[in-house]
Amino acid sequence: MGQRRAAQPGRGPTDPDLLVQPAWSARHRGEHRKRILKAADLIAAAAAEVLALALPIECVCCGREDLAICAGCERRLRLLTRHPFRAESAAPALMDTDGSIILPVVAAGIYREELAHSVLAFKRHGQRQLRSVLGNALGRAIAAAAAGDRGIVLVPVPSSNSAFRTRGFSPVHLLLARALRSSSSLSGVSCQDALRKVRIAGAPAALAGGQKGLGRGDRARRVRGSMRAVRRAARGGLRGRPCIIVDDVLTTGATLAEAARAVHQAGGIVRGAVVLAATRAPDAPPSPA
Repeated sequence: MGQRRAAQPGRGPTDPDLLVQPAWSARHRGEHRKRILKAADLIAAAAAEVLALALPIECVCCGREDLAICAGCERRLRLLTRHPFRAESAAPALMDTDGSIILPVVAAGIYREELAHSVLAFKRHGQRQLRSVLGNALGRAIAAAAAGDRGIVLVPVPSSNSAFRTRGFSPVHLLLARALRSSSSLSGVSCQDALRKVRIAGAPAALAGGQKGLGRGDRARRVRGSMRAVRRAARGGLRGRPCIIVDDVLTTGATLAEAARAVHQAGGIVRGAVVLAATRAPDAPPSPA
């Protein structure tokens, strides 16, 4: 909706030389780029519909044919992510023993129903249509967490090398790129791919794979020391800059806690984290972000 409203001032004669030069030319150029991106999205959507004729697909939620997610399920997914909320109270690794918050987290929605189906399908296949709706949901959560602060640096949690080789892409990076492109409220927010996964020397063989099915203690041991910040002298790195960590799904919070440690060690000021989905609802009724 925001993109359509932004494009309205550009309507009129098709020849730009016949238009009166606006006083805010920089804004006009920004809207021109948005129209190009919107046209690219429309062309990609049309190509996806043509491809569906040759290679039929099904809705990842209800099984309806010809779309990765049908209009009804997409609407329900938007409703599930309409109100971002604080989710750290449901993550044991992010709460201290006295109940104080170690790291505040904003979640776009609870990992259930259409949101759970879409996130799982996207992480497996990375469909463009799912990237659009999930990226928009992530953008709303980031906007709520940033609260208008234009100096925020978004730091995505990296995929492991094995997961990247299996998928061929990083789900968090794709969704974050879509969120930054689609949300006008994030125009002053920057992003740095500043974290890398590292091999943990002497890690138990039972913990050498993924985290699915692991308990809280095993998850914490699995990720402890598994990330480090990459030095980026040309861009000043993270030192002294307010940072928000971005991940896809929040479970125990061990991954976010490790990412926060790495960012803090690199000199960044960790303001909090944002996730697309939290696997458990907070103990208390969810509070707005």
